[in-house]
Amino acid sequence: MIITAPNNVHFPLAKLALEHGKHVIVEKPFVTQIEQGRTLIELARQQGLLLSVFHNRRWDGDFLTVKKLIEQGQLGDVKVFESHFDRYRPVVRQRWREQAQEGGGILFDLAPHLLDQALVLFGLPQSLSADCRMMRPDATTLDYFDLQLYYPQHVVRLHANLYSPEPNVRYQVLGSLGKYVKYGLDPQEDRLKAGERPTHPQWSQEMPEQYGILYHAEGNENVITELGGYQHYFTQVVEAIRNGASNPVSAESALQSIQLIELALESSAKGQRLAVTL
Repeated sequence: MIITAPNNVHFPLAKLALEHGKHVIVEKPFVTQIEQGRTLIELARQQGLLLSVFHNRRWDGDFLTVKKLIEQGQLGDVKVFESHFDRYRPVVRQRWREQAQEGGGILFDLAPHLLDQALVLFGLPQSLSADCRMMRPDATTLDYFDLQLYYPQHVVRLHANLYSPEPNVRYQVLGSLGKYVKYGLDPQEDRLKAGERPTHPQWSQEMPEQYGILYHAEGNENVITELGGYQHYFTQVVEAIRNGASNPVSAESALQSIQLIELALESSAKGQRLAVTL
């Protein structure tokens, strides 16, 4: 069972499916409250069922490229990691994502992607601070966030706003040996919307002018973007169900993003940096 309904009904629908003995994939965000997630995780355990969350951005080509650069040590020790989802939508649209309801707003829409990627790369931070706002004149829910995650040796900044008409930076990663900068978004979503199907490995390939740039003391170089593949998530789900392979995105890992979102809301309301004690 795949749950792709609005965020505020993820929990009741997933719970109903699990109670009826169905394996479940939930669209991100996993849930809108921590206790909802814990309830579903325990229910899936009791029923012996797969509960997975579609954090598809783990299979973005640009993210796979950043991950590879870090793992290969081409940036040295990471000092600052910036990840953006900036757009230009200055007028509030009549869509549930932009309305004042549980799970609405940009924090629950885009932050799960950015947080999940940061957690994959670096694990949980020691502390965080957040600035979450309503900026558009007719906004009824959050449409801006700036999150800072603090680690012992580096800082992660996650940002999204709706006032950026220019070509938008996606990643800026500063390390002891260099800096990687990448503009634009992974092409898979737009290609799926256009009716293309992921039937061949190169379907997600970027053009050379879209590649990121690695800057270092000797100069700079274009970095070929790795091939993304959202389809790999579903292949791994099948293997998990049929053959007992690992869940590609466990509910436990997805719940960490929700816990950090709740902490970010508290940090923004208090204007304080808060310890992460999950």
